[in-house]
Amino acid sequence: MNNPIISITNLHISYKNNDILRNINLKINEGAFVYLIGETGSGKSSLLKSLYKSVEYQKGSIQIGNYNLNKIKSGKIAYLRRELGIIFQDFQLLSDRNIYKNLEFVLRSTGWKDRHKIKERISEVLSTVHLEKVEKKMPFELSGGEQQRVTIARSLLNHPKIILADEPTGNLDPEKSKSIIETMKEINENGTTIIIATHDYSIIKNFPSTTYKFKNKEIKEVLIS
Repeated sequence: MNNPIISITNLHISYKNNDILRNINLKINEGAFVYLIGETGSGKSSLLKSLYKSVEYQKGSIQIGNYNLNKIKSGKIAYLRRELGIIFQDFQLLSDRNIYKNLEFVLRSTGWKDRHKIKERISEVLSTVHLEKVEKKMPFELSGGEQQRVTIARSLLNHPKIILADEPTGNLDPEKSKSIIETMKEINENGTTIIIATHDYSIIKNFPSTTYKFKNKEIKEVLIS
């Protein structure tokens, strides 16, 4: 039986005295593939951000692996985030350097020093997302789908146990969206827990999995048909 890698208990998030989420209880098992759906402003992004301590919550508790977020000290937040791969809708690639340098920057900023190990790891993650020959290209030379694959590769650099993806297909056409989810499914099959916040119901229909809907400041599991 799988163990929860994320446990959220009685979570309450508000902003400027306005409730965003109330009394959220959620357990996500290690190796799960989970969708979060709901209208803009329903709390999907706020929940994801609370998992990497970018949004504070007012009540409740979050446990991620061995980290109790209620007790985590500020100096440990960087270590928590290294165990999480975070994927954004708008890619957030550094436009002034090529793809290799983008990925190298992340590794060096998280403590990697050995040039050969850095090169090997960058080669591994680009191979995982089926982008073997883009190291010397600048971000603007890549299509939107290719740029999103680079962001997935970036999220994998430090061998995360969990990937949090906020609208990873939001800027892509249906064919590229399908390809991105196929890649994320492959990563999930190797044991990585994946949580995707999305508006795109078509990817859920094509790749069905556990789905939670955000509505009226609450969440509940739903079936998408």
